[in-house]
Amino acid sequence: MKALVIGGGGREHALAWRLSQSASIERVYCTPGNAGIALDVSCIPADAGSGEELAALAETLGVAFTVVGPEAPLVDGVVDVFRRRGLPIVGPTQAAAQLEGSKIFTKQLLERHGIPTAKAVAVSTVEELDRHLGEFGYPVALKADGLAAGKGVILAQDEAEAKQAGRTLLSGEAVGDAGKSLLIEEFLVGREVSFIALTDGERLFEFRATQDHKAAYDGDQGPNTGGMGAYCDDSILDEPMRQQVLDTIIEPTLAGMRADGYPFQGFLYCGLMMTADGPKVLEYNARMGDPETQPLLYRLTGDFGELLASAARGSLDASGMGWRPGATTCVVMASDGYPGSYKKGVELSGFAEAEAEGAKVFHAGTSFKDGRLVASGGRVLGVTAGGSTLQDSIDQAYRAVAKIRFPGAHYRRDIGHKGLARIAQ
Repeated sequence: MKALVIGGGGREHALAWRLSQSASIERVYCTPGNAGIALDVSCIPADAGSGEELAALAETLGVAFTVVGPEAPLVDGVVDVFRRRGLPIVGPTQAAAQLEGSKIFTKQLLERHGIPTAKAVAVSTVEELDRHLGEFGYPVALKADGLAAGKGVILAQDEAEAKQAGRTLLSGEAVGDAGKSLLIEEFLVGREVSFIALTDGERLFEFRATQDHKAAYDGDQGPNTGGMGAYCDDSILDEPMRQQVLDTIIEPTLAGMRADGYPFQGFLYCGLMMTADGPKVLEYNARMGDPETQPLLYRLTGDFGELLASAARGSLDASGMGWRPGATTCVVMASDGYPGSYKKGVELSGFAEAEAEGAKVFHAGTSFKDGRLVASGGRVLGVTAGGSTLQDSIDQAYRAVAKIRFPGAHYRRDIGHKGLARIAQ
């Protein structure tokens, strides 16, 4: 089979790389891809915002299926275009992708079907914001309704900060139209967990739980980012808690989507808070996480191509899939200044030395300029490694990071440390 991956970040590099290792896959294409992805598979330029152009490309290439990496094409309806043309694709329809495209839609779905989540109120004017803030304690979360590249959530510590943050979002100053409506949401205390499943609408394949690190700096300090690293270790969710997540959150969400006329197919990403009252939904995404995909696919065993092909056909078959023992860790190396303004064009090297340490370097924001590999994005690389224990995988990843020459590189030095602290308790 041949496969097409839509996207050009670290998540898509991991998807393309893992597909290229599958016995069932003879060739992998990626559009638009990036410099690092092009070292592993064939990259073809196309307009990721045009469903018709992408569908025409899939037809021309003769791929058995397409998998969508980022959220924007899903929310724009790329899956609907493919399905109208009879082309197998992994991802939800535009209607079902509202689960990520609108936080207000998701909150209403969760409340309607009795799925555990934080108390929240939707507002779209400054007057509504000021009126409803009094219903919440502090800190409080303010969440832009629309897609905001992981930067649409502000945690306010007091009323003055909440009013300012809400006004910044509603004005469009922070995240444009994504903030024209927002949620005021109760602040939940607990441990964050990422839970991802692949579903054909009825059956599902669970990926192992991961933990993301969204804050820019060590100790969870600084502004939120798209994710500065993640690890995958079986201690994140024990078996009783995993079953509780399935029974009280994942299965009811899929059933609720079907009941409401939005059957969901594709990758369902649930951002959870493990509270004293049990797991509660923080957010849903309609695709795999970035950087969670990197440690997950590094650890996954079995024929990933067959898994995705069966999901695209609507007859998910996860037989033969499994997991390597131990743990995996991904450390994101970002450009100096990220998540604010950052410098582009910095030359990168040292990849062979890093991968000689046993790591895989996934490229998120790289390009070729005058024959040199350079940084072209905020998040640039996702250095991923495995080990027999979480500590081993962390050490392996950071040894590889140290081999990469990236002037001004910014990365957290505490990825996975929450897991180590939990294991030590």
